[in-house]
Amino acid sequence: MLGWYPGHMHKARRQITEALPEIDVVIEVLDARLPYSSANPMLAELTRHKPVLKLLSRADLADPERTREWVAFFDAQPDTRALAVTTTLARELKRIPKLCHELAGAVRADRDVRVMVMGIPNVGKSTLINGLAGRTIAKTGNEPAVTKRQQKVRIGGRVAVIDTPGVLWPKIENQASAFRLAASGAIRDTAIDYVDVAVVTAAELARRYPGALTARYRLKTLPTYTANPESERVEADGPVRVDLLALAGFDGHAILAEIAARRGGLRPGGEVDLHRGAEVLLHELRDGKLGRLTLETPADIPPEPEPGEVPDEASEQEPEPTPAEDDAGTSDTA
Repeated sequence: MLGWYPGHMHKARRQITEALPEIDVVIEVLDARLPYSSANPMLAELTRHKPVLKLLSRADLADPERTREWVAFFDAQPDTRALAVTTTLARELKRIPKLCHELAGAVRADRDVRVMVMGIPNVGKSTLINGLAGRTIAKTGNEPAVTKRQQKVRIGGRVAVIDTPGVLWPKIENQASAFRLAASGAIRDTAIDYVDVAVVTAAELARRYPGALTARYRLKTLPTYTANPESERVEADGPVRVDLLALAGFDGHAILAEIAARRGGLRPGGEVDLHRGAEVLLHELRDGKLGRLTLETPADIPPEPEPGEVPDEASEQEPEPTPAEDDAGTSDTA
């Protein structure tokens, strides 16, 4: 559905592959609000023979009950532990070195446990590194693709950590995941139409957290969704698209229009500025102003395709970048 592969991400993939043989434990940093969608399947493939600590960051923004479900889900997987943290709180990071030693098993007494920190952009990796080190080591920022190269730092508890640039995968084939990532800010706001993201997010919030949505924006009703038959017509050779509003069951467009009208998005003549509504909803969601919310549960994980089966939304992989792109390491959608 969504495809790009900036040069620095291609380079990071090579660096990860080269460094992995010397790594004892992988820490994959996930967004606690969307642990499935923020898990890069490419990294899972690269690290499938390594013990993994799934670190659910931004736990202070996520629904505590849903977070407990995700921790139990990951803990049930082989060679995997899970820990929910707020990466800006140093006291919550103190368990990490001990967990890394437990996952690594027997390591020579004369060397540190070697840990690689991985994850998609803007998920909190650099903040984690700084918290573990107790000082500013890695550059942080509330936007994707701040870290551009690998960084190595020793932390307490005989652990050496390698930070890596955030790596997205060439094709985000799950349409719902792409919209959740866009809603969280993990990908740039220019990657998917901003209003479309807000419309889908409004419908999802109406399904999962109707009380939070109505209370925040003083909405009297949450209109249900009725599909327009004309809007579902697709050319014979066109891509298959999932109707996410139908799955949510709520009219995200109508909800967003009401939010816009109540938050300064009503133009002269009664025209509603949906972009204004999108700004309000997405910014307040990301800032936690709607409360502690989680956009998916383990039950939302799609079933694995049967051997030989091609997923509906799968498409051909993007070509590798040219050497010039690799050197530049820039992209509007990094």
